[in-house]
Amino acid sequence: MTALMEKECPLAPFEAIIKQCLVYARGFNSVSFQFIKRAGNNLAHELAKLYEMTDLEGFILPQGSCDPYLCQLLRPRTKSLFIQTPILPGSVVKGFGVAKVIKVSGNSDNELKEGDYVWGITGWENYSWNFDPEKLLTKIHNSYTQLPLSYYAGILGMPGIAAYVGWNEICSPKRGETVYVSSAAGGVGHLVGQFAKMMGCYVVGSTSTNEKVDLLKTKLGFDDAFNYKEGDLRSNLKRYFPKGIDIYFDNVGGQMLEEVLLQMNIHGRIAVSGSISQYNLIGPSEGVRNMFSLIEKRLTMRGFVELDHKQIIPKYVDWVVKMLEEKKVIYVEDVSVGLETAASAFVGIFQGHNIGKQIVVVAND
Repeated sequence: MTALMEKECPLAPFEAIIKQCLVYARGFNSVSFQFIKRAGNNLAHELAKLYEMTDLEGFILPQGSCDPYLCQLLRPRTKSLFIQTPILPGSVVKGFGVAKVIKVSGNSDNELKEGDYVWGITGWENYSWNFDPEKLLTKIHNSYTQLPLSYYAGILGMPGIAAYVGWNEICSPKRGETVYVSSAAGGVGHLVGQFAKMMGCYVVGSTSTNEKVDLLKTKLGFDDAFNYKEGDLRSNLKRYFPKGIDIYFDNVGGQMLEEVLLQMNIHGRIAVSGSISQYNLIGPSEGVRNMFSLIEKRLTMRGFVELDHKQIIPKYVDWVVKMLEEKKVIYVEDVSVGLETAASAFVGIFQGHNIGKQIVVVAND
């Protein structure tokens, strides 16, 4: 595979490249299935033609991001309202990642050049092609070279922007309000809790293990936290929020959202960032009860995606880097090494194995 990284890459010895793809790049191997059906034994020729196309952008993937929402794209459907298309059997899983540009088409009019680093939608593979880089990718500038590249798959990328937008734009927080964050030790939740504390709010998070509860309280500055698997959820919410909840940052949905609706204060706000309890259900998602609370308590509940707020990225990155440097924000990532670990790392998210943002390191470059 290293031959592909060189600018003067010879396309002749494709037999060797294909062999290495099958051994080292399972994502790339999946891409091959799209060509096998029409190319038969002439797979090398098809790949060579694709690599030589004039409108081609080529990337190597150093860091990949495991995000729960990808489960929605794995469900059979005719279209997706996400920026990504549904993931069909035999195709490469695509998600957020950090990549290095190794080839740019001669007629390309975007700002990318060979050697640049980008973050955005990439394939779970050693090498990806991207035909719409202006829409799907953001160039990483050299302003913050002291930070690991993996941060662009986390706090400086989609999860961090989601936390920032959800908290500041959707929650409309005020100092002194009570805030509940579900999945609080995850990639988005552990940042939201810290942003809320910086605002002067009272913050409680829920998570899946006692180890994570301790992390939230002792390292990340949450006022309190609880293991949602222990005890009755309604009793826990009443215990930790005796005066009710002003803001709920929802990463879970389902029955947890049902219970929170009953505990919300008048004019409360709910930012719907995720619904991890629903992603693996067989059949339709569960209906949420207690929705009359929206009327009775004059609540605001709004879903969002960070891609609708790309204009705030420069402002957010400057701010959060400063917070990291001043140690006012602590970022936690759970690193898995090797593309072959991506599937198990992804499944582990739904089993509560990760602490912080789950990252898969594909290449150290």
